[in-house]
Parts: sequence; structure tokens; C-alpha cells
Amino acid sequence: MQTPSFDQLLEATCHFGHLKRKWNPAMAPYIFMERNGIHIIDLYKTQAKLEEAAAALKNIAKSGKKVLFVATKKQAKQVVADRASAVGMPYVIERWPGGMLTNFPTIRKAVKKMAAIDKMIKDGTFDNLSKRERLQVTRQRAKLEKNLGSIADLNRLPSAVFVVDVMKEHIAVEEANRLGIPVFGIVDTNSNPANIDFMIPANDDASKSIDLILATVCEAINEGLEERKVEKVDNKDAEEEAEGEAKPRRQRVRRKAVAEEAPKAEEAPAAE
Repeated sequence: MQTPSFDQLLEATCHFGHLKRKWNPAMAPYIFMERNGIHIIDLYKTQAKLEEAAAALKNIAKSGKKVLFVATKKQAKQVVADRASAVGMPYVIERWPGGMLTNFPTIRKAVKKMAAIDKMIKDGTFDNLSKRERLQVTRQRAKLEKNLGSIADLNRLPSAVFVVDVMKEHIAVEEANRLGIPVFGIVDTNSNPANIDFMIPANDDASKSIDLILATVCEAINEGLEERKVEKVDNKDAEEEAEGEAKPRRQRVRRKAVAEEAPKAEEAPAAE
């Protein structure tokens, strides 16, 4: 995993914050200066925080857990969808469904409903419905796919949530906080980083900035997944090797037991 250089962050406009009058004082430690009424983010701190967040996400992925990406703002939607799907992680880019985390069983029921409709289509049940019923089911399926299709494989609560724009996605942050799920987030100068476990101070409005940060954290996640695969192979090989060494031992013990039993059988008196 390679953290973007200062120049790469600069080129991606990660340093541009919001207007000075919109700032949140809690972001003061991460602001380098003010220019033309706009706050400029300290990119050296962005680098350090990005490296810290990427390392933590790598460990989560390595342990086989899921990270849920959340970004419903226009300029972040496609970036998040592409980056998250490339590493097999769930994401939400449409409206955040209230209770997505705190009422997870209900969300799972909706996902199962989508699976049930798919089953109807495959086994021919769908074709036996009336034209009106087919239209209703098709519309319901499209709505579920739009809102929940990207989390269809999320069978349990995620182990972390990554948010683009913590102000816009404050409901997702609140739900994660309530459940003790670590929150990673791109935090701009107008936001409060207090409830973010791993904050990355950066421009959360420019698609170039979002893409560079997402590319870095998803690369770290991919590395974690690859290391997990390697460990699984190594563990399997070690188990097979141990099994191979144990087999001759078991055979020797069995032969020894048979050899010890043979004289006893010969010495036993014949039945009258």
C-alpha cells in the first residue's frame, strides 16, 4: 500500500476546504491557512490520517470482515460504487434507509424479498401471474434493487463504515456510533470530526479528491484480502503436512499394537 504523495493530494484538490464563515472550530488543528476566504487543509496531516485509516481497513479486510461504504452525494456515488464493488465490499449510494444498522433484521427481510422475487422469475411462478401483478412485482424488484442491491451479500452487520461527507451522512454515523461500529470518514472543514474514529481531513466535494482517497483505502483493503488468501493457503498446506506426518505415526502405533496382541492370542488356552 502506497500513500499518495503531497503533490498527488494537491493535484486532486484535497486541500480545498469550505468558506471560512462555514468552518467548524473542531477542524482547526487540520487547517493550514486561509486564502481568499477559503480554508486550506494541511495535506501533511491528510497524508498521516489517510495512512492510519488505510492500515486499519487493511486489518479489517484481512480478518474477513466487511466494510460498508456510504456516499449519497452526486459527485461521490459512482466513485464509491466502482471502488467498493472492485474489492467486493457493500455500499449505499442512494438514500440511506433509516435503521439500516440499528434495525438490520428488517433490512435483511427486504433483501430476502428481493431474492424471493428472483426465485419466482427463475422457477416460472412469475409467468403465471396476471399482467397487473407482474408489473407490480417488477416495480417492487426495481425499487429494492436500487436501494438495497449493493448490500444483498451483507448477511451481518458490517465491522466498519466508511463515509464520504460526515455531515450529509450523519444518520449513518449516528447509527454506527450507537452500535459501536468504527466509523471512517472524509471530513471537510465544515464538519465535526468528534464522532469519527478514523477521520481523513480532505475536500469531500471534488470527485478527484474523493477518488484518490477511495483508491488508497480500497487498495489497502485489497491487500488485506490477498494476505488473507495467502494465509489460508499456508494454513491448509501446514495442516496437510501435519496430517502427512501424523499418518505414519498412527500406522506405527497400530502395527505395534497388533504385534503386542499376537503373542497374547497364541498363549490363550483353547476353549474346551
